[in-house]
Amino acid sequence: MADNNVVKIGPRDTLSGTLTVEGDVRVEGTVEGEIHATGDIDIEATAELRARLTGDNVNVRGSVTGDVHAGSRLTLGGSGSVQGDVRASRLQVDEGAVVNGAISMVTNR
Repeated sequence: MADNNVVKIGPRDTLSGTLTVEGDVRVEGTVEGEIHATGDIDIEATAELRARLTGDNVNVRGSVTGDVHAGSRLTLGGSGSVQGDVRASRLQVDEGAVVNGAISMVTNR
C-alpha cells in the first residue's frame, strides 16, 4: 500500500473554508467550514470545529458544531461532543460524550 496522506491542523492552527483531502485529517486546532476526507478524520480534545465533516471513520474527542457523515464509523470519545445531525454505518458513544441532533444509521452495502 502506498504512503497514506495525512493533513494535520495543529493546536495553534486555524482553518476557515473547505478542506478536501485524499487521505486522513487530524485536527487539534480550530476549523470553520467543511472537511471532506477519503480516509479518517480525527478530532482531538483540543479541537473546536464549526464545520460539516465527511470521512470514512470519524473520531471525535473535541467539540464539533455541524453535521457529521461517517462512511464507516463515528466514534465519540468521553470528551467529545457533536451538535448536529449524524449519519454513520456504525456509531460508538463513550460515557461522557454528547450528541445533540438526529442520528441516521445507514448501510453502505
